[in-house]
Amino acid sequence: MCIESNGIAGPTVRPGVEHCERRIRLLTVAAPMIAPSILSADFARLGEEAEAVAGSDWLHVDVMDAHFVPNLTLGLPVVQSLLKATDIPLDCHLMIEDPARWAPPYAEAGAYNVTFHAEATDDPIAVAKDIRAAGARAGLSVKPGTPIEPYLEILREFDTLLVMSVEPGFGGQSFMPEVLSKARAVRRLVDAGELTLVVEIDGGINADTIEQAAEAGIDCFVAGSAVYGTADPAATVRALRAQAAGASKHLSL
Repeated sequence: MCIESNGIAGPTVRPGVEHCERRIRLLTVAAPMIAPSILSADFARLGEEAEAVAGSDWLHVDVMDAHFVPNLTLGLPVVQSLLKATDIPLDCHLMIEDPARWAPPYAEAGAYNVTFHAEATDDPIAVAKDIRAAGARAGLSVKPGTPIEPYLEILREFDTLLVMSVEPGFGGQSFMPEVLSKARAVRRLVDAGELTLVVEIDGGINADTIEQAAEAGIDCFVAGSAVYGTADPAATVRALRAQAAGASKHLSL
């Protein structure tokens, strides 16, 4: 159990991570976190698809606007409905333009973590503050070709860094191992006590690639078709978590 600064305790505890109620920041990560991506789920059965990954740490929701990325997926009304169908914390990844306008409503709706792209705004700190003020954790994402160095100083204002290991916009792409240098750089800062945030990766994560990412210092692994393309998604989540734990230098089961 964890305690918010105002002294309110929250009872929700999930594998590998201490959770409090949605307005409380994540404190520690002890075991690898798995976040199945509903981009690979059956959109006509999202409530059932959320139940199919029971035991997951987060449920990853890819929001695309057909402007920042060429694809169009879902938006706030679907997130609001999904929140009524599952108690798995929603990890909303906004691949959209103008996050200053559109990101806070996802936090207000009840999303646990709201991540936007560094490339989509000139003032990421202001957006992060608005997300937190609206009740969620704030995440920053960077595309594969975006260097992490210009953002290292501002990561203190964030709860999550999402490293993209494919180009954002479409599922099913191949993993890009060259982005792991970003994860290693941030992990060194976290281990040195200079940053406190979850290092997350999204794109091409499966049984063949998760160990590379775990060795690089990733905390949270987004997996889409690798989970929803199997006969037993919940069992696959457990297997991926165990596989990551075996390769990680800082996490274990």
